[in-house]
Amino acid sequence: MTINEIQKGYCDKRFSVQEIVTEYLERIGRLDGTIGAFLTVCNDSALQKAAELDEKRSRGEEVGPLAGIPVAVKDNICTRGIRTTCASGMLEDFVSPYDATAVKKLKEADAILIGKANLDEFAMGSSTETSAFQTTRNPWDITKVPGGSSGGSAAAVAAGFAPLAIGSDTGGSIRQPSAFCGVVGLKPTYGSVSRYGLVAFASSLDQIGPIAGSVKDCALAFQVLRGQDSNDPTSMHADAAGAPFFPSCLTEQGIQGWKIGLPKECFRQGLHPEIEESVRESARLFERMGATVREVSLPVWDMGMNVYYILSSAEASSNLARYDGIRYGTRAKDYKDLEELMVRTRSEGFGWETKRRILLGTCVLSSGYEHGYYKEALRLREKIREAFRKAFQEYDLLLLPTTPTLPFDIGKQHSDPLEMYLADIHTVPMNIAGVPALSLPCGFSRSGLPIGVQLAAGHFEENKLFSAAFLLEREFGHSGRTIPLERKNGDKDSPQGGKQV
Repeated sequence: MTINEIQKGYCDKRFSVQEIVTEYLERIGRLDGTIGAFLTVCNDSALQKAAELDEKRSRGEEVGPLAGIPVAVKDNICTRGIRTTCASGMLEDFVSPYDATAVKKLKEADAILIGKANLDEFAMGSSTETSAFQTTRNPWDITKVPGGSSGGSAAAVAAGFAPLAIGSDTGGSIRQPSAFCGVVGLKPTYGSVSRYGLVAFASSLDQIGPIAGSVKDCALAFQVLRGQDSNDPTSMHADAAGAPFFPSCLTEQGIQGWKIGLPKECFRQGLHPEIEESVRESARLFERMGATVREVSLPVWDMGMNVYYILSSAEASSNLARYDGIRYGTRAKDYKDLEELMVRTRSEGFGWETKRRILLGTCVLSSGYEHGYYKEALRLREKIREAFRKAFQEYDLLLLPTTPTLPFDIGKQHSDPLEMYLADIHTVPMNIAGVPALSLPCGFSRSGLPIGVQLAAGHFEENKLFSAAFLLEREFGHSGRTIPLERKNGDKDSPQGGKQV
């Protein structure tokens, strides 16, 4: 069910919060052994919170906008009293003493934390295969990856383990798995959601955002999450750009007269033909709604991947330097001196992908390379930002693929980092520019795998994203779809691609 359907059921007294939470926990218990979406399931605390909310409702007390809604939180977002591992052996036993601001806001809205979702280690990856603990599988086809790094969050929503999940997006880590899993994912404007309590990967690119089964649910969650936070100096006031209350923008007023750009750099060799056709069908639907769709050229697009991997790796090298066996994280057991302690701790605690990015980042920051790589990347980032500013002076939205490929086989690209990095080729430019972008389902391949389309807008114009996506979702009819992971008799079953509940 959608968030609205669950809350209507509460109001109509068709079921209690405890009954809903119990159903979700039982489903996770039956089926997550196949999917691997969760690293921690919060059975006791979730049921306790559900009982408290039932008691509040019985007394007629006011409850929050997400009252009784189970939420999965990516395991690189701090949760007080619950493990926050970043899917890394380095933080395997770390229990946060405080809540991230995003988690605090969810709790204030009376949402129920049902579990911590798996991810690529320290959010570095595009398949959720670099986790130190388990590989998450795509609920539509368990031989395929769910995307990454928020693969656990997206898989949890797609599999019906939670109606809402929270992820983080550094270069596409919300949108790419949302496309692979057939759900809706938003990367908000940089600064619109506090990063306080998000374990840092690349601080100038990271952003927390919601993943849900429908555009309306995504908009409602964003309304709860957004806003300025004194603990995060990069955050901005919720009304910085005069944005309205977001669910109110999901109206029937349409997009008549809007101008939508199709970046031609995204429609070249390497794009799967079925994805291209689905995106172009989205463009035709927008035209029938009264919008003007034109091809636009953004030559800076090709700089995006180079700029992203230089800047993100440099910031990762700096941010992860704290895990040295002394201040944070696990500590190697056998060592002779301080230097060996640090070397052995980092060698044993980090996985290969994390080590690769630390090495790359340390290289581009080192003397002799800093000017040629890191500072050059900073210069090019400004060119990319300026190109997006100019584009959104002319166009209301950009329409493009979320991913260049369909969900790929588990293990297929794990040994080829370059192929894996290219999975984010259509998402990283928006992180570099700091603009909001949203992925939503726009069809299925002939093999039954989900296809995602991406919308991007100017800074703090999430209302435009939600308005257009809401209309497109209605045309495609994918709102709230989940996958049948079990037969009607209750026996476990492998997910069947493309079937609708």
